[in-house]
Amino acid sequence: MLGNAASTTRHSAINLLYAARCARGIGDGFAVVILPAYLTAIGLTPVQIGFVATASLFGTAVLTLLVGLVAPRHDLRNMLLLGAGLMGITGAALPSFEYLIWIAAVLFIGTINPSTGDIGVLVPLEHASLAHGVADQERTRTFARYSLIGALSMAVGSLMAGLSDVLIVLGFGKVTAFRLMFYLYAALGVAAALLYMHLPQVRGVPSRPAAPLGPSRHVVYKLAALFSLDAFAGGFTVQSLLALWLFEKFDLSVSAASVFFFWAGVLSAFSHPVAARIASRIGLINTMVFTHIPSSICLILAAFSPSLTATLGLLLVRSALSQMDVPTRTSYVMAVVTPPERTAAASVTAVPRSLASSISPLFAGVLLTFPFTGLPLVFCGTLKIVYDVALLILFRHIKPPEEKRGPAPT
Repeated sequence: MLGNAASTTRHSAINLLYAARCARGIGDGFAVVILPAYLTAIGLTPVQIGFVATASLFGTAVLTLLVGLVAPRHDLRNMLLLGAGLMGITGAALPSFEYLIWIAAVLFIGTINPSTGDIGVLVPLEHASLAHGVADQERTRTFARYSLIGALSMAVGSLMAGLSDVLIVLGFGKVTAFRLMFYLYAALGVAAALLYMHLPQVRGVPSRPAAPLGPSRHVVYKLAALFSLDAFAGGFTVQSLLALWLFEKFDLSVSAASVFFFWAGVLSAFSHPVAARIASRIGLINTMVFTHIPSSICLILAAFSPSLTATLGLLLVRSALSQMDVPTRTSYVMAVVTPPERTAAASVTAVPRSLASSISPLFAGVLLTFPFTGLPLVFCGTLKIVYDVALLILFRHIKPPEEKRGPAPT
């Protein structure tokens, strides 16, 4: 009976985390699409938008690092509540400022960033909460569902970015319409906080350790270094800058961009459970590498495509493949460290990724001013292929427990 009660509580906690991820994803989905349009509407240049993106991602890295140091010694629910509160404050504060330095400051401290990837102060906390008490054979599927929900909700959020055009048709000014959307983002932060309030109390570790990372630190540091290269590459094409590139090169409207990013998000979402099934057959590392390389090739080809239709087609194929490494990467990190190290490992691998990805948007903003505006896409795709090859060489022999025991039944 006690076992059944614990299982029910655990299942309820996972569902609450899934629901909160959905609320956050909707907000993130439309925020990354309207952010470059809003910044352009108030007079910022591509270089200045790149600076804002860099400030946002760098701030995310700093906050994630602080969370990694503090969370192992505190209740994860309280930390999640603080993160959701920060989301609400960010959405409410951003529309109040128009000067570059103040916008950069708000985004540095806040939760809005130009990427829809698995970064942010709440991500390592949710990862550690999900991993708590999950069996090895269920871990990858649990994270695949989490990633599926996150990606689908962000796709819906991308589609909702088109509401800004509806507001404009109804008589609101363009800037005012974007500001109302940021207020909606704040409301979704409040909704996530209400869901987190019902989570059980869970500490990052069962007892206070001497250091957040112990026996697994060398593996974690190597993974963090590789993930940083991948994130640095991805920073050249974070979704806000990719949207800006489409706006500038093809004069795409916000509504058209929202539809494109919706379908890109849907394809990305359904790739997550597919990734879990593939991983059960060929392994986590192989799944990460051999789905990632073709996506990078599509990105490079899109940079040279003169046709909007061909470009969007290549980017959609890329979306169907590029995020298969998200649940598998998370599952792999959680698998190759000891349970007490999971919160710290999630943060230590996330922080360098955020730091690395915060550097490249500034360069991307400069590259967008070049005659050949596809340079950020070429840089991104090439560096990601280098990362994939290095990951395969260094980690193909380090297997998670379920792969040592043989493939899971399907």
